[in-house]
Amino acid sequence: MSSVSEAQVQAITAKVEAFVRDVVAPYEKDPRCGAHGPSEDLVVELRALARKAGVLTPHILADGAHLSQRQTAVVLQASGLSPLGPVAVNTAAPDEGNMYLLGKVASPEQKARFLAPLVEGRARSAFFMTEPAEEGGAGSDPSMMQTTARLDGNHWVIEGRKAFITGADGAGVGIVMAKTDDGATLFLVDLPDPAVRIERVLDTIDSSMPGGHAIISLDGLRVPADQMLGASGEGFKYAQIRLSPARLSHCMRWYGACVRANEIATAYAVKRHAFGKPLIDHEGVGFQLADNLIDLKQAELMIDWCAGVLDTGVLGTAESSMAKVAVSEALFRIADRCVQVMGGTGVSGDTIVEQVFRELRAFRIYDGPTEVHKWSLAKKIKRDALHAAKAG
Repeated sequence: MSSVSEAQVQAITAKVEAFVRDVVAPYEKDPRCGAHGPSEDLVVELRALARKAGVLTPHILADGAHLSQRQTAVVLQASGLSPLGPVAVNTAAPDEGNMYLLGKVASPEQKARFLAPLVEGRARSAFFMTEPAEEGGAGSDPSMMQTTARLDGNHWVIEGRKAFITGADGAGVGIVMAKTDDGATLFLVDLPDPAVRIERVLDTIDSSMPGGHAIISLDGLRVPADQMLGASGEGFKYAQIRLSPARLSHCMRWYGACVRANEIATAYAVKRHAFGKPLIDHEGVGFQLADNLIDLKQAELMIDWCAGVLDTGVLGTAESSMAKVAVSEALFRIADRCVQVMGGTGVSGDTIVEQVFRELRAFRIYDGPTEVHKWSLAKKIKRDALHAAKAG
C-alpha cells in the first residue's frame, strides 16, 4: 500500500492535469498523430516535456513504490484528459500494465534491465498474448494458446503468431506468452529482434496508441533461460495479476477523455443557437448532457470501488470485470451523446470528440469484450449459487 498522503496525490494530479491541458492538448492537431498512433519522434518529444515538467510516470515514485489503485485512479484520469496525455506522461497501455506486472513478478536483475527503461520513459513495450482467430489461437480464451516454447540448451525457442499486439512496432521490451511442457509461460524479450517479424500493422478504429496493433510472426525466437518471467507454467496466473489492474486503468484513462469530450460538447451547446435559443435550452440536448453527468459520476464511483477492492490485495477478477463492463459502456454512451450534441462538428476532426468516440468504441473490446466479462460473471453466479445450495 502506498504511504503517499492524499495531499501529495492531489498535488501530483494537479500537475499532471495542468501539463496535459496546457502542454499536451495543443499537440492533438500535430501531423505526427497518425492512423497508427503518434509517431515515435512525437512520443520522444512529449516525454521530454513531461520529464522537464516533473510529471513523467507519475504513478510510480522515485523509490520505485507504486501509488495505491485509488491514488492511481485520479492521476490516470488526469492523464487521460487528452488522447495524447497517457503517452506523454507514460501512463499508457500497454506500458502501464507491463510496468505493474514486472514490478510484481520480475527478478531484481530483470527489473534493472527491462523495467527501468519503461519507468524512465526511454522504451515502450508490448504484451504478446492474443493470436490470430483463423488459426484457432488464443483470444478471449487464453487456454487456446498455440505459440510454443521449447528448451534448447540454455535458451528457449519460441514459435508462433500473435495478433492485435499493441505497440509492437517500435517497442524495446516484449513480454511473450507461449506454451511450455508446464503450460502457459511468460518470457521477457529484447526488441527489435529479427525473429520477431511484424507482418502488418492493422488499420483499426482507434488511433491513440503508438505503434498501433500488429500481426506478428515469431520464427525461432531464442530467449535466454534467465529471461523467463517468474516460473514455468504460471503465465495465466501472472496475466491475471496484470489484467485486473490493467482493465481498471483503461477505465481511468478513458474516464478523463470523456470528461474532456463532455466539456467540449457542453461549451458547444451553450454557444451554439438553433430555433431562437442556445442548444442547451432545448430539452433534447440538455437532457443528453444531464445523462452524461450521471454516467460520469457512476463511472467514477465504479472505478473508485474497484480500486478499493484491488487495494486490499485480492485479485479482484470479478470486480474488475464488473467495473470494465459498467465503465466502458457508460463512457461509450457519453462519447456518443457528445457527438450527437455537436452534430456535424461532432463527427469532424475539428475537436477530439470524434476521436474519443472511436477510442471508446474500441475500449468495449480491449481487455475482454463486454459479453465475455458477463459470461464470466454468470459462471461465478452459478458457482456461488451451487455452493450456497450445498452449504444450506
